[in-house]
Amino acid sequence: MTYVITAPCIDVQDQACVEVCPVDCIHFDEGEDKMLYINPDECIDCGACEPACPVSAIYAEDDVPGDVAQFKSINATWYSDKPAARAAVAAFKPS
Repeated sequence: MTYVITAPCIDVQDQACVEVCPVDCIHFDEGEDKMLYINPDECIDCGACEPACPVSAIYAEDDVPGDVAQFKSINATWYSDKPAARAAVAAFKPS
């Protein structure tokens, strides 16, 4: 299992989660991305990021709410196809 960053991070990009991550698996390209992303292949499921997030955007993969479930794949996609992940974030409409 991994942790996932979801919609509340969009346009916030607080990096408190990055500071507490022991394996540096949270990334974004400053000036290009609207949110941060967790690499599912590097995340060790320690959970340190979740309480550090000031907007409650981070969830354990199995706990991601249904209305933001697409962020599970968006986080993973960013590491193989950044333009596709960015397009999915831009297209996201909160319910």
